[in-house]
Order: sequence, then C-alpha cells, then structure tokens
Amino acid sequence: AFSATSNASGDHGMHQHFNPSSEKTSLELTVYKSATCGCCKKWVDHLQQQGFSVETQNSNHLPAIKDQFSIGKQYRSCHTAVSKDNYVFEGHIPAKVIARFLKEKPKGALGLAVPGMPVGSPGMEVKNKFMPYQVLLLKQDGSSSTYTKINRQFNQY
Repeated sequence: AFSATSNASGDHGMHQHFNPSSEKTSLELTVYKSATCGCCKKWVDHLQQQGFSVETQNSNHLPAIKDQFSIGKQYRSCHTAVSKDNYVFEGHIPAKVIARFLKEKPKGALGLAVPGMPVGSPGMEVKNKFMPYQVLLLKQDGSSSTYTKINRQFNQY
C-alpha cells in the first residue's frame, strides 16, 4: 500500500538535492583515440590530474569521428575530445585552456584545436624540449582564429 507521509514542516520527502558543483560536471569529456597511442593516454592523464572526468573510446575510425564533428583536416591531431554540450577539443590542448573555454562558451564556436603534435605540449613532453604553439578557436562556419598562444612550457599548467 502507498502512504504519503509528511512531517511538521510539510516536507513530503521530495527534495531535489542541489549540487553547487555544476562546474565540476561541465568538466566531463569523451576522448576518441587510438588504443595504441601513448601520447593520447598521457594527455588523458593530464586532463584527469587537472580535475576533468574523462571517458575514453578507442577507435580505429578516427577520421570518420573527426568528420562527424566537422573538424577540418588542417586542424586535426591524434585524438578528439567532446564535451557534454558537443564542443570539440582536437589535439594536445592544455586542460586549463579547455576549462576556460567551457566557462566562456564563445558565440559561434565549434571548439578548440592544437593541430599536429607540438613537442612539449601536454602529453607530448620530451625532457625539457618545448615548441611554442597556438590554440585555435574553431568556428561553426569552418574558419578559425587564435584563442591563445602558449609560449612557455609552464604557461600550460
């Protein structure tokens, strides 16, 4: 038998629990990568160390996934991450830059990209070697612009 109970405050036990940590849930990404790529694994580790929740999907069909998310060939790298609200993050982008983007959500943006695999970027660390690089803002119209420049290795963390 069903019985609705109530206490003196009129509480019927139907409270929605409020989670003030909505920013935490926005730091969830699905990463599409090759099962054999070590630098992709290191990049995922970097994201997790910076507070992201990451689900990985190993795939032998990465070009098709990149096509599905409208990532132009000139912007591609070895892995693609997708946020819950379908923003894309292509390549070795620092976690702090992704977090900033997800907070700002620039109008008309598809996501961010670091084309290629710059030495010294997160997941591509090789001793003390570092090559300055740009993080590009990918736009829904297929164009891009510079979102930020990473000129020194310590600027990534």
